[in-house]
Amino acid sequence: MIKFKNILKIALVTGAIFLSPQFSWSQKNVLELLPGADKLGYNEKTGAHRLVGSVSFIYQGNTMYCDSAHYFDKTQEVRAYGNVHITKDDINLFCDSLYYNGKTKKAKLWGHVRVRDLEYKLTTDTLEYDAKKSQGIYRHGGKVESIVSNEVLTSRIGYFYPESRSFFFSGKVNYKNDDLTMTTDTLQYIYAKQTTYFFGPTKIKKGKTNMYCEKGWYNIETEEGSLLKNASIIEESKTIKGDTLLYQPKLGLSIGKGNVYFKDTSQAMEFHGDYAKYSEKEFYSFITGHALAVKIQEKDTIYIHADTLYNQNDTLGKVLYSKGYNNVKMYNSAIQSVCDSIVYDQSSGKMELYKDPIVWSQNAELKGGKMDVFLNDSLIEKILISDNASVVMEIDSGKYYNQIAGKEITSFFKDNELIRSDVNGNAKTLFFPEEETKTDSSLVIKRLGMNRLYASMLKIYLDSGEISGITYFDKPDGVFYPMNQIKVEEQFIPGFKWNEMIRPKTWEELLR
Repeated sequence: MIKFKNILKIALVTGAIFLSPQFSWSQKNVLELLPGADKLGYNEKTGAHRLVGSVSFIYQGNTMYCDSAHYFDKTQEVRAYGNVHITKDDINLFCDSLYYNGKTKKAKLWGHVRVRDLEYKLTTDTLEYDAKKSQGIYRHGGKVESIVSNEVLTSRIGYFYPESRSFFFSGKVNYKNDDLTMTTDTLQYIYAKQTTYFFGPTKIKKGKTNMYCEKGWYNIETEEGSLLKNASIIEESKTIKGDTLLYQPKLGLSIGKGNVYFKDTSQAMEFHGDYAKYSEKEFYSFITGHALAVKIQEKDTIYIHADTLYNQNDTLGKVLYSKGYNNVKMYNSAIQSVCDSIVYDQSSGKMELYKDPIVWSQNAELKGGKMDVFLNDSLIEKILISDNASVVMEIDSGKYYNQIAGKEITSFFKDNELIRSDVNGNAKTLFFPEEETKTDSSLVIKRLGMNRLYASMLKIYLDSGEISGITYFDKPDGVFYPMNQIKVEEQFIPGFKWNEMIRPKTWEELLR
């Protein structure tokens, strides 16, 4: 990420000249004048030493060059003018004019200020330095740039704290290197924590990845980072948003907290929740807390809600299978379901529903201890129901119900409409046949009665929720009741219950 250690280095260089004990003006110090000055003068009244023309002197290991200078030994002040240059070891400082007060330990540099070492340089118009506070400031725009690379930082205001090895930039802060750019309102580095903080609207671009937040931090030692407040990361086909996005590269973990949203356009998938975690090393991700998965398909969209949703990916990041745990609900315009847990295999289109699942399709309600739903795009091809399987179809607006029950039921669909159910083991069906009478102006439908049929195996054919034909095996036991002779105890299969109240009507209802 950002090379904050390198930016810190030039901040320390800037303060080293003034903070060093070798540059603390006092009455015991001796200024050593070097050959080259054209004129020397002394004013007894003011106590000022005036040096003019190619001035150079050494003071405790620091060498200064300038066109002219005033040195006041009583007040311990130095004023230097014209082509000012201070050098110590590999550090060089340049400006048009300089003032230093040895008593207050404050310095100010004006005009084309430049501070540089062998790798970095700082340029600004005006630079102030307070040695007592160990604080350097530029207030009218500054630039920190690498001499050996394309690394550059600019800001309107910059504060440097060499003693604590920290810095603070504010006002249109811009940073860039070869593969990363960053713009923010305020940037702060605290050496003791090895952490950089950024405040205000912040945009970071690294390669094909774009990041945004309004507050955040980055630890240069652990390489951990966090984007806070309206945070987002967009990388090619993937987008993730949240109140907080935390990255732990050494562990290969990414974590989202609060209003988490993830979208992968390459797989037409979306996820919503309160907390999300992604492991690069183990190729899994999960989202929990009001978790919602959205699978956008060619003909419809499937919404799945659960307490927790889990994805297992392959090494290329493609989802192999998804799981939902606790209070699972599913909705699309053609089918809806509820169950305790679910497993969805992306490649086969097989969806396994566990613990008393219910699936609704049009006027049919399918139930059992376990279900396997086979999908082609968003269309159901068949559902295998096991353990106390049943299919109930509402007719005549809930006055009656056509019912199928057995040990195992395989139901087949066409365009998400139930067209056939094969019942294997203890097959039972209760249905209400109808008779249609056509007149010139209307079609009259009349219920004839109730058919009850038991057999070891049945094939039941349906049309719009009505039973249109039955094929039975092994001597069925059947009886027909006229409408006025239907017994209440015979009208329903064992364990009958119509669960319309818990059927999701819209995808928004999944979250209620």
